[in-house]
Amino acid sequence: MLATSNPKSAVLTAKRNGGSAGQSHAGSNEGTVYHVRPGQTGKLIDIERFSLWYGLSQAIFDVTMGVERGLVTALIGPSGCGKSTVLRSLNRMNDLIDGVRISGFIRFDEIDIYSPDLDVIGLRKRMGMVFQKPNPFPMSIADNVAYPLKVDGIRDRHIVAETVERALKQSALWDEVRDRLKASALGLSGGQQQRLCIARAIAADPEVLLMDEPCSALDPIATARIEELIDLLRGQYTIVIVTHNMQQAARVSDNTAFMYLGKLIEYGDTERIFTNPINPQTSDYVTGRFG
Repeated sequence: MLATSNPKSAVLTAKRNGGSAGQSHAGSNEGTVYHVRPGQTGKLIDIERFSLWYGLSQAIFDVTMGVERGLVTALIGPSGCGKSTVLRSLNRMNDLIDGVRISGFIRFDEIDIYSPDLDVIGLRKRMGMVFQKPNPFPMSIADNVAYPLKVDGIRDRHIVAETVERALKQSALWDEVRDRLKASALGLSGGQQQRLCIARAIAADPEVLLMDEPCSALDPIATARIEELIDLLRGQYTIVIVTHNMQQAARVSDNTAFMYLGKLIEYGDTERIFTNPINPQTSDYVTGRFG
């Protein structure tokens, strides 16, 4: 069973099976350490003993964690540790890769997202995705933001205009583009393009925002704007962010999950992860001894 989040002082340990029988993995330990900061309304996403394989290669080993509703959860760890794979499993983006298979469960709002009869398109509408590099469509700024509505067949001009304005305001971009909504989105700066992509995700009215290293291609000023935006969106959405930047995780997240070699090593309150982690591997990583 998935460990239930307790107050900050609590520490829970869940045993893991360590992968397939007969295999050994460097850096493995006896269990994941939990000290999760609870949200006010409980968990929105439950991941239970989740494993994933690309063909014969296992990438994720028995990950169990809950994502608290309305909070920002960061996934950190060295390259290849599985954090982006976990993120993309939440909206089944990994389905697009040949040879992927999974075991275990991921439940979103108590619904098994890997159920054979699940509407995957409907799931992805409830989980907005922001990728590593900005990917605006070659169309106007307004049409980029309105795209999810048009896909859903919404053509009412007043609804579209109101949604575009709301999403651009929520993404802290409205004041910069309000006078050029019909201009090409490709003419925006990299940081503006990434905020536009966030606005496009917000326009679909999701419950969750998944961010896969959203600042890795941005300069420090644009990165700061994205981090300010994440703080503004906290509470309105449940946000899961993958980042290589530990300082960024410390600044923007409420809870942080440290992964290593496909395993969840420690998951809990961000302040504790970075100031007083329990697992020695976590301490070694956040203090720069490896990674």
